[in-house]
Amino acid sequence: MTEIELLNRIKQNSEEFSELFKMYYKYIFGDILRRTGNFDDTADIAADTFFKAFRHIDKFSYRGISIKVWLYPIATNELNQYFRHIQKHNSLFGSIDFENKTASNQFMHDDKKKMEHELQKHDQFLAVLKHLKTLPTQYQEVIALRYFEAKENKEIAEILDIKEGTLKSLLSRGLEKLREKCNQI
Repeated sequence: MTEIELLNRIKQNSEEFSELFKMYYKYIFGDILRRTGNFDDTADIAADTFFKAFRHIDKFSYRGISIKVWLYPIATNELNQYFRHIQKHNSLFGSIDFENKTASNQFMHDDKKKMEHELQKHDQFLAVLKHLKTLPTQYQEVIALRYFEAKENKEIAEILDIKEGTLKSLLSRGLEKLREKCNQI
């Protein structure tokens, strides 16, 4: 299969992107690994590279240049971000006074508590999202537009082409059904 054929298949069915991934992953991964020298960081950067390529493949138009050539600048941009992060990270920790261990320990303790709290909120959000997906589509839409996208009722009613009263009723019933499912845990 030629790259043009593959590109057309990807544009028709995004699942076909996996073929492109299989074709070029080892080349991109190898290039990144040679530049970072770190396997774990390389895996992350390569994943970010292919994610960005996946998101923007519809903008790529074949002009005699291989898709592989298109992937390298994306990888280079991801590498540049990585190196900027490393540089910033090193400069931040270079300025911390580790002589004052009490303050450092308190900072780490407070930070750990905040992270644990955020993780707990994230887990709760995932549980709610899991239950939301089990609701009928009409409830999923109104709840998502209202609470995830922060749209006003009037705007939601316009988007869904329903009356505001109907919207309020759907929101009320949907939230009640979601509460029932969440309380079954």
